[in-house]
Amino acid sequence: MSTTGTTVTTDTTGATDTTGAVHAAGPVVVYGATGHTGRFVVAELRRRGIATVVSGRTADRLAALAAEHGGLLVRPAAVDDPASLDRAFAGAAAVINAAGPFAVTGGPVVGAALRAGIPYVDVAAEIEANAAMFADHAEAARKAGVPVVPAMAFFGGLGDLLVGAAMGGWTAADEVHVAYGLSSWRPTEGTRVAGEVSHQRRAGRRLRFAQGALRHHDDELSEQEWLFPEPLGRRTVIAEFTMADVVTVPSHVAVPEVRTYMAVEAARDLAGADTPAPEAVDDQGRSDQTFVVDVLVRAGGAERRATARGQDIYAVTAPLAVEAVERLLSGRARATGVASAAAMFDAPDFLRALAPYLSVEVAR
Repeated sequence: MSTTGTTVTTDTTGATDTTGAVHAAGPVVVYGATGHTGRFVVAELRRRGIATVVSGRTADRLAALAAEHGGLLVRPAAVDDPASLDRAFAGAAAVINAAGPFAVTGGPVVGAALRAGIPYVDVAAEIEANAAMFADHAEAARKAGVPVVPAMAFFGGLGDLLVGAAMGGWTAADEVHVAYGLSSWRPTEGTRVAGEVSHQRRAGRRLRFAQGALRHHDDELSEQEWLFPEPLGRRTVIAEFTMADVVTVPSHVAVPEVRTYMAVEAARDLAGADTPAPEAVDDQGRSDQTFVVDVLVRAGGAERRATARGQDIYAVTAPLAVEAVERLLSGRARATGVASAAAMFDAPDFLRALAPYLSVEVAR
């Protein structure tokens, strides 16, 4: 068939190839490529000139995405069909899993990546899914010598990198605080579905990381003031609005308390059943949402801080995930097996590489 002037043919692995060109190391597979975040990831790979396979459940949507970009391999696959995942990952260099809920997709997709012997990166914000990645796949990934980086995204990954940068030579802390100053939060359909899955898995209870462990609790949400760096300044936040940082940070930092906070306006947007999905306001497809992520680390009476500012939490996830893959494929990883962003990479150097997307300040 012909679409926008590009002839699409099927290759011998069941893929659809619009150019036949891949990097010598093989292409990078984006599973869940047609989702909101997946599209940003595909665009970032293309911007960097990285050969890309788009994969997921729906063949016609994948073909339409390939026609938009040109030069993409299309390999439909389903998480309940291991053989289809194996075909999708054949000859690939790495996989980025952007398909939520990750409670459903994480295990099958990382399993296929380990069978293929290729690095796995995901953008999961689900606390339970990230905890399961460390608990259930660490040994297999270590034995295979394959790097696996969960939560390589705005939630979980960025905060972890900021903690790593703030700590410098510290290996332990008394407490870590991560405050999210989002101007608004228009959730995607995927965010809502993932949140519902997590809510069901917890039977409606909440989570906190206290006394060195993840613990369920039934306490009511409370508000407090957080003093963000200027120009944001003092803002009301939801205390213990627990995000994936409570999994990623303690995975490599000896710390008994990790607490995360969310700007009250953004929390209300997320809770609102009628809050619309994100709308693009620029040629990159970003929404008008802005954010400040403010990290405070305390140890032995001393404090260190790191802050990041940017636009659109979904869009900024793409360079986080793609930068991770580029570093894994170029030998700039510090571990194999399952590791968080700051454990796998040099956090200050990684953050510097994100300068086109983020403004970062570190105060020690």
